[in-house]
Amino acid sequence: MRIGIDLLWVRVGKCGGTESFVRSLLDGFQQYDTENEYILFAARDNADSFRHYAVKVQSRMQLYICPTDSSSQPQRILWENLHLDRTARKQEIDVLFIPVYSMPWTWGSGIPYVCVIHDLQAMHYPAYFSRLRRMFLRYEWGHTCRRARRVLTDSDYCRQDLAGRFPKAKNKLQIMYVPISMKEYDWEQVKTELRPQIRELAQRDYLYCVSSLLPHKNLDTLLLTVKQMKEQGAWGERLLVISGVGGDTGQLEAKLEDYGIGPCVVQTGYVTDMERDYLYEHCRVFLFPSIFEGFGMPPIEAMLRGKRVVMTRCSCLEEVTQGKAVYVDEPYSPEEWQKKITEASALPEKKEVFSEYMPEYIVRQYMRQWEELGGASDRKKR
Repeated sequence: MRIGIDLLWVRVGKCGGTESFVRSLLDGFQQYDTENEYILFAARDNADSFRHYAVKVQSRMQLYICPTDSSSQPQRILWENLHLDRTARKQEIDVLFIPVYSMPWTWGSGIPYVCVIHDLQAMHYPAYFSRLRRMFLRYEWGHTCRRARRVLTDSDYCRQDLAGRFPKAKNKLQIMYVPISMKEYDWEQVKTELRPQIRELAQRDYLYCVSSLLPHKNLDTLLLTVKQMKEQGAWGERLLVISGVGGDTGQLEAKLEDYGIGPCVVQTGYVTDMERDYLYEHCRVFLFPSIFEGFGMPPIEAMLRGKRVVMTRCSCLEEVTQGKAVYVDEPYSPEEWQKKITEASALPEKKEVFSEYMPEYIVRQYMRQWEELGGASDRKKR
């Protein structure tokens, strides 16, 4: 079968977890699916980041560059909604996979669509979004739930959230966990590819956090914890290292100065996968203060590398980490964060196993989706 994948929405280095999700999935399809062909619908300004999938020897992936740019969201959304379905039909696509919520408005080809809704953040945190953006998202989620043949979501928490708000889609909803792979590195050979700032951190005692600066990520509580521990003389020479994009960095800098902890915190900004994995590998403890996620990849990535993780139980987080972390019951309490950090720091490293998130297992589940829907599509055509 020919499976189309919509990648027009990917703004390279700016989409956070959703970009990591789709790239991990593409890696899995490339490695484990030897039955289906994949047509990657990319934008002019992100195509180069996906080109390596199409040029590999015996690749079953083709790159189709659409006449739009991911960086121009209004233009991209318009093109996607007016032309993607027709383009997919011309490419003889059997199933069209949309790794986000944007089911095209002009759906007339009869191609079965599989879409992913990762979370309903705008409904839980409306203050993050303009009124127009909230209206747009609610329409898109509703349209996707009505028109898509399958709607996949990252956790049971999110499935229940969707079923409660879009009850007519209940029978279309399926949990499909995010694929997470752990690459092995010979750090002595590859560390010259890392930024000097990243390499130097391996010589320090640090706690690591991957987070945007949005309020629900709850980063301020970690900063208050560092402030409290520093004032008590319990922080010592260690560092808090923060990687991620999104949010007001100026506001963060102001807080660091106000709290008097500027020298204790290192911001790396955006990191490559290799740099992130290096920081996982060498940290003492991984911290994840978020109070809302659709899935939450970083804690699992850290535990796969043997790191102890301190995190909240909020939304889906205890579900997807399967009770294997050190959990904070009061997510806004610096006192409890300090206690749990001290507890986790004293524990030996332990590599956890999450077989449900291994790429080969996830790819097999997707292949079953393609087979079921593609078969139904073929019968309809006949």
